[in-house]
Amino acid sequence: MPLTTTGELVTRAAAAHSAVAAFNIITLEHVEAVIAGAESVDAPVVLQISENAVKFRYGRLLPLARAAVAVAERAAVPVALHLDHVQSDDLLRQAPGAGFSSVMYDASRLPYEENLAATRAAVDWAHAQGLWIEAELGQVGGKDGAPPLDAHAPGARTDPAQARAFVTDSGVDALAVAIGSSHAMTTRTATLDHALLERLAAALDVPLVLHGSSGVPDSELTAAVAGGIAKVNIGTALNLAMTGAIREYLAAHPDAVDSRKYLSVGREAMVRTVAEIIRVLGGR
Repeated sequence: MPLTTTGELVTRAAAAHSAVAAFNIITLEHVEAVIAGAESVDAPVVLQISENAVKFRYGRLLPLARAAVAVAERAAVPVALHLDHVQSDDLLRQAPGAGFSSVMYDASRLPYEENLAATRAAVDWAHAQGLWIEAELGQVGGKDGAPPLDAHAPGARTDPAQARAFVTDSGVDALAVAIGSSHAMTTRTATLDHALLERLAAALDVPLVLHGSSGVPDSELTAAVAGGIAKVNIGTALNLAMTGAIREYLAAHPDAVDSRKYLSVGREAMVRTVAEIIRVLGGR
């Protein structure tokens, strides 16, 4: 079916008190696994390509984006394409022509006022192109003189009053909030601040997004969705599944040289992971 939009999927999930799963893709195997996993549970899904993934692909966005679109258009479930953690304005401007309906514009490394100014400019341009825009705050708490703090550094939290001002002044369509998750976690040990999430949900009138969700246990994810998270980003969980399956295959088959053999095992491991996560988030 034709590509759908991230905004439509997130809005629908929020209305249903569930969350849409958004998976970061790096290879064609990731693309195929995410869509196959979503199809296996009959649920919509978002494919995300990060700026780091573009750098890995020699700085070229179109090869992976076009592959994602080609697979998505043959999917039996709704699929949207999202450009994730974009810091480069040049990359942002490539999004409309590459099949993306949404962008996470990441100026969170900057102090609050600079983050706001950069995000406002990105929103103005992106909205004129029909793009849905997600952002996040870098300096959590807004204390005068405090250095920029990554929104997913240990202990980082998003202040509800600051978040409300940021959303109002920037015009973003969704906000990623810092409530205890962290990027690139390889163990599922994160504990979320659900009281803070409740305050954020009450303060904001845009959908809330959880980044760094691979390290969040199922029970915490379920509670986060119940508390107002409408989009959940997952990346490392897929890489753990793929790499672990390939390691096991190569250990059992040390003479293997046909990459299709071990890549297919890695792809199927990711399919199972995708289906499991979608179920936890309120999918089928």
